[in-house]
Amino acid sequence: MHIILLHNRDHDLLEDDPGREAREDVVRVAESLAHALSRDGVNAEPLAIEGDKLDFMEALRFLQPDLVVNLCESLAADSRGEMAVPCLLDALGLPYTGSSALSLGLALHKPKAKDVLRAHGVSTPASFLVKKREDALAVDLPWPLIVKPAREDASVGMDFDSVVTERSALVRACESVLRTFHQPALVEQFIPGREVYVPLLGNNPRQALPLTEIHFGRAFENRPNIVSYRAKWEEESPEYRDSPTGPCRLDAVQEARCIQTALEAFAALDCQDYGRVDLRLSPEGVPYVIDINPNCDLHPGAGFAKAAQAAGMDYAALASRLVEVALERTHGNPHARKKGPGTARRADPANRNLLAGGTGLRHRAG
Repeated sequence: MHIILLHNRDHDLLEDDPGREAREDVVRVAESLAHALSRDGVNAEPLAIEGDKLDFMEALRFLQPDLVVNLCESLAADSRGEMAVPCLLDALGLPYTGSSALSLGLALHKPKAKDVLRAHGVSTPASFLVKKREDALAVDLPWPLIVKPAREDASVGMDFDSVVTERSALVRACESVLRTFHQPALVEQFIPGREVYVPLLGNNPRQALPLTEIHFGRAFENRPNIVSYRAKWEEESPEYRDSPTGPCRLDAVQEARCIQTALEAFAALDCQDYGRVDLRLSPEGVPYVIDINPNCDLHPGAGFAKAAQAAGMDYAALASRLVEVALERTHGNPHARKKGPGTARRADPANRNLLAGGTGLRHRAG
């Protein structure tokens, strides 16, 4: 079997990129998965989408892989391009892992995702969309509030100042998002309480891997307990050090409620194969969906792989299972290309320039 691990390599495209570390991360994820999958007759190779170039499509036409592991989280350093990749793979008739363009686009467009969740009766914090400074003056939600970019993921644009308790701070936070990201600011009611992650794997049936939780430490004393960008990506920061992901201990009823909420949220956005639903668990025990990540970090040191490990699945087994889940789904898809054994081209040394090279990027746990 020939597998291509398609990923973006655009972290050096912008001079001032507020999401640079997140964009760097996907390159090493592709390398880790390629290593884990390359055994027992499987040839797994990374292929990078370089900056804003689309010549990867010609490479895929030539290589004709049996499966594309889609790890792309942006195009040309723009996270909105994430949804374009499944469209292009569909046009090529290539089966791929993960969710469709529609699901990825909905998940990234947080206000639309919340509209869909509410329509399906899934609990999510009350919100207001700020498109210009004056809109922030019209927000009428219970304090405290949290402000985030409307179309980013990976905690991009999030810091302690994102949580506000009065109007002037709200206006400043919204202005920062509007100015830095050139997109609306999503203002949500901030839910105090525990932050719980529900990793999901499979389609029919879909299973929840062991739940994990952010354990906020000393750096968060008297400060908002949120996973800021520094906490997620900057290894030398106190926030990173003091916000490890660990086991989530809930009673059986509460755990079942969290899993059910996550499953309903995943289904509402029509996500598939794998992903993670992030919840805030209120003091009253209500799980609120704060994010749906259908293209979550798959590095062996990240939370999804740790949850799989807790379920008795090592990284190689997880990588194989991701492939199996996608093939199980696409096998019955009349739009997926059917191929006989041995029809995929293999990349030989003469064509090695089509594939991505190595990198020495750092490792991020969590």
